[in-house]
Amino acid sequence: MFTLENSLLYRVLLKGFPGGIVIVDAEGQVVMINELASDLLGIGKDIIGSKVKDVLVNTRIDKVLETGKDELNKYQSIANTKILTNIIAIFDKNNEIIGVAAYFQEVKEIEVMAEKLESIKRLKKNLETILNSIDDGIHVVDEDGRTVFYNEKMMKLENQNKDQVINKKLLDVFPFLDQESSTLMQTLKTRKPISSRKQSYINYKGEEITTINKTLPIILDEQFIGALEIARDVTELEKLSGRVLDLQSELYDTKEKKEELNNGTTYVFSDIMGNNYDLKEKIHYAKRAAKTSSSILISGETGTGKELFAQSIHNASDRKNKPFIAQNCAALPKELLESILFGTKKGGFTGAVDRKGLFSQADGGTLLLDEVNSMSIELQAKLLRVLQEGVIKPVGGNKGIKVDVRIIATINKHPLEVLRNGELRSDLYYRLAVVNLHLPPLRERKGDILLLTDYFINQFNNKFNYQVEGISEEVKEMFLNYDWPGSVRQLEHVIEGAINIVGFKGLIKKQDVKSFMLDIEEKSKEKLTFNKEKVFDGKPLPDLMKKIEKKLIKEALSETEGNVSQAAENLGVKRQSLQYKIKKYKL
Repeated sequence: MFTLENSLLYRVLLKGFPGGIVIVDAEGQVVMINELASDLLGIGKDIIGSKVKDVLVNTRIDKVLETGKDELNKYQSIANTKILTNIIAIFDKNNEIIGVAAYFQEVKEIEVMAEKLESIKRLKKNLETILNSIDDGIHVVDEDGRTVFYNEKMMKLENQNKDQVINKKLLDVFPFLDQESSTLMQTLKTRKPISSRKQSYINYKGEEITTINKTLPIILDEQFIGALEIARDVTELEKLSGRVLDLQSELYDTKEKKEELNNGTTYVFSDIMGNNYDLKEKIHYAKRAAKTSSSILISGETGTGKELFAQSIHNASDRKNKPFIAQNCAALPKELLESILFGTKKGGFTGAVDRKGLFSQADGGTLLLDEVNSMSIELQAKLLRVLQEGVIKPVGGNKGIKVDVRIIATINKHPLEVLRNGELRSDLYYRLAVVNLHLPPLRERKGDILLLTDYFINQFNNKFNYQVEGISEEVKEMFLNYDWPGSVRQLEHVIEGAINIVGFKGLIKKQDVKSFMLDIEEKSKEKLTFNKEKVFDGKPLPDLMKKIEKKLIKEALSETEGNVSQAAENLGVKRQSLQYKIKKYKL
């Protein structure tokens, strides 16, 4: 029999039900009705204590009370509303019927809920499709460490079937893991994210896998509900990087080998072609800098010859018989780059071995760090410390190693741009830029275009055993009016491509280079197009000529940062004539 306490308990338990609830006792009296049932059935709450057959006609509650048989998922029309009803008989421990609980839900509400459920299912399916298609492993566990999501990439990495992992506790499935070695378990314990961490392990197929993991806590409505791990597979990259380090180590392992082999370079200063004043000035500065061990920062757009300068500096220095090693900082994830630069110590992370880094291998020589601005800020701080102290610390090691390495760094933007964008720490910049060389792009070296063209034609003639004669006048005009966004390297590639088309002997013509300079037509039109009304402006021709001359001189001085000699060369006039014009126009 229901008591008042039981009734109150039911009120508490059933308060949050998304439907109408009516409970009657063994005598058929209503002992509880919630607000939803009252609204849905169109009756008041004052029916408590009344006989159900008198106040809730046609609900069949009295029939279930009489027979003890449940009636589930039945549709009825009550108070002109189509309602789904579920009526359940309640028995005591002696299997005696002590009451009935009825649950009512409007059909329209059910349909809305069904649509929402279907929408959630579609969203879940789409999300799973997306997560299964990405190239990173995804593993999600709940707060108890039980796997709730495991994408296809993670299955391949760990050689596991989804059924072996889903709904199972992490440490039961992966016995080689524990609370300390598993980043997922650490995040479950601390509820804090773990930023990129490198780990190597043997999967169930017996393969050694190296991943970079990021582990995040999952918070929903301010409540901690689990952890998510994203694993990037860098196995092949790690093997390749390790092999490169091993090969370089073999090359420079003994003094005898160092004497027999070259130092890893190709270029010297005589390979830098050009008569441009700015370029010659930079060569002059670089030759002076080669006599010291100061760090050097070389900046310039892609194709301006930054590595050519770096190798030339090394070969003009006292370190020329020592290694020259180059590393592109943009080519590797920051976790791998750190171990490649500084080396690793056995036990530093799962699967780590003792391996020399580039700093150790370049000891006594030069290390070129290409695109140093793409290095993470954290790694930049470690590089700064090495430059200050001359000591490296391998990943996982505690003991510092003294090294004597000259650093030459390059960036493919102007130094001011990388500093303003926060791509390079200012303290590191000043450490690197003891000598600062900013190389001019080819568009600012117009006078060198034909010289370089002849040089590259001769170079490829010798390489292919060809006899290409040169370029036509039309191509000369094209080359001189083109901006060369890829600088000298682009010119070299255009010449090589054209020679392949021309063949053994002949003259390079417009049709031979046009396909390698896709934007040449557009750029030419831009240069030739001008607003006649704006130029003429109703003034006499002599005044207009002065105006145009003044404008051209200002632009030339601006491009050369006030270098009169270079501006005169670019304009095709004598330096004395340009100085006269500058005074005349008070520029």
